Amino acid sequence: MSNLEYERLHHNLKLLNLITFESILDNYLEIASKAEKSTIEILDYLIAQELQSKEARSLSLRMRLAGFPVEKRLEDFDFKFQPSIDKASIKEIASLKFIHNAENVVFLGPPGVGKTHLAIALGIEAAKAGFKVNFSNASVLVERLAKAEKEKKLEDKIRGLSKFQLLIIDEIGYLPFDELGAHCFFQLISRRYEKASIIFTSNKSYGEWGDIFKDHVIAAAILDRILHHCTTVNIKGDSYRIKERRKQGLITQNFSG
Repeated sequence: MSNLEYERLHHNLKLLNLITFESILDNYLEIASKAEKSTIEILDYLIAQELQSKEARSLSLRMRLAGFPVEKRLEDFDFKFQPSIDKASIKEIASLKFIHNAENVVFLGPPGVGKTHLAIALGIEAAKAGFKVNFSNASVLVERLAKAEKEKKLEDKIRGLSKFQLLIIDEIGYLPFDELGAHCFFQLISRRYEKASIIFTSNKSYGEWGDIFKDHVIAAAILDRILHHCTTVNIKGDSYRIKERRKQGLITQNFSG
């Protein structure tokens, strides 16, 4: 290979944005020559390394865009501590068929039982599978939607959220929504209805959602759209945080707060 061909090859690889291919080419050609690799074997290896690198960079970008507050994995969830959860059902949800079918998932239960852990873990599985995911606290999301409505930019905000194939809306029910917030939330749910998936977590039963929205009619309309194609996971058990405090001896075994 002449110097001209060598320089042109590296230049063209950079133009094609084959960053990994270009960076490992020289070293691998030397290794391949000593190992008497064929041209096909060399190309197969270099292209495979480029693909792996691109996939890793793409996943890293999706994870950043998702905005997960922490990383939680399904393999780290303690199903033995929460026997009310059917592990097979979670495995079925983790197959991500619900995203392909534009269905929803709702985790209900008291604080500390692992709702957010499962929601984030499923979001990470979705990101790994190539889906665009976005995580939001419910109150923060509604506040942003209401602000957009006041600025006459609600349509743009909802359109921006539409690029995500999975939204995770965490902690519905910890703070009530005002009338404007409830209206904006309804618009978001209606826009995604039968088009894209949402995972919700809530410490309130469905019967209490009217109190969250301060309007039983709009709550019914929201629930109607959410539950039409939905899997509900009810978690009944102790708080993981209380469990850890018991281990540390910070609270007594008969604590019931």
